[in-house]
Amino acid sequence: MLIGVPKEIKNHEYRIGLTPTAVREYVANGHQVMVEHNGGLAIGFTNEDYELAGATIVADPKEIFAKADMIIKVKEPQPHECEQLREGQIIYTYLHLAPDPVQTELLGKAGVTAIAYETVTDRNGGLPLLAPMSEVAGRMSIQAGAHHLLKANGGSGVLLGGVPGVAPAKVLILGGGVVGTQAAKMAVGLGADVTILDRSLPRLRQLDDIFGGRVKTVYSTVDAVDTLSREADLIVGAVLIPGAAAPKLLTREHVKNMKPGSVVVDVAIDQGGCFETSKPTTHQDPTFVVDDVIHYCVANMPGGVARTSTMALNNATLPFGLAIANQGLQAVANDPHLLNGLNMHRGKITFKAVHDVLGEQLGLDYQDPLAALNS
Repeated sequence: MLIGVPKEIKNHEYRIGLTPTAVREYVANGHQVMVEHNGGLAIGFTNEDYELAGATIVADPKEIFAKADMIIKVKEPQPHECEQLREGQIIYTYLHLAPDPVQTELLGKAGVTAIAYETVTDRNGGLPLLAPMSEVAGRMSIQAGAHHLLKANGGSGVLLGGVPGVAPAKVLILGGGVVGTQAAKMAVGLGADVTILDRSLPRLRQLDDIFGGRVKTVYSTVDAVDTLSREADLIVGAVLIPGAAAPKLLTREHVKNMKPGSVVVDVAIDQGGCFETSKPTTHQDPTFVVDDVIHYCVANMPGGVARTSTMALNNATLPFGLAIANQGLQAVANDPHLLNGLNMHRGKITFKAVHDVLGEQLGLDYQDPLAALNS
């Protein structure tokens, strides 16, 4: 199979779909790989590194889109990239279609087979291709929050860990999954007063065991969010519904009742955000203020530590990508977990949660993923 790796073009996006190490794996399996000129240079992967791994360097991304059997990216394809995709071609990347009708419509028109990292599952019900970026974003959320709590950055001037004789900052984490757990690890490490809200009692028990009582675990209710948000110095939104838009857990009224100079970090912004006042921002201009509360809603947080993120992502995506390259769409049909990653095929939506949100709006039909592949 001919694999194409274009350079990412979103604002301050320095990650790349394949590392030289991953390219070497594809080449060792008998595949050809095209990488766009200087695609990984910003994070220390040179053209020479890719050539040594066996890739061909291509100057024009249009050539990659025109020739490749499978496009491997990090972020969702932008409109002019979607227009270059075609039926019979596979795109393997993060898609986040539910909150993005424009991309969904364009992928439908292209007829491309779209496999989304974020909806591939594992036997434990987890999301293995989302987990590495969730780990990165979770850890970054506390760094970002601490930074914006500084008075010079518009925050309340609170040190997360406090000092002897001064109470630490109160950190409220909405969601106890991968993002929430990693955020809690960082916050606890800095000495903050940490509370995690979640609706799964088994998960709250696990978190209590993991942290040995160093975090407070609270069952998530409207009342709990209302009460705890008023006291919080930093709130991290870490709620994900696979393939669907995130629920709005923190309302405009909650934000209005928070302490001036508090910070909210919405890690779920790629899924539309879990705060009612959220809107996507960039690393270049990461924050905005609503009712004296600083909002950090960067839509590609892991892009800020692009080298770490690229390597972590490749570790997770490589086995599935190789399976697709080796066996084609049969690999998707044979693996129920990879099949869950199939979001669109030949102009039809094949992921139910996306169709529930956008199907009627865009006039796109739903088809069972296995039926779609066999049709």
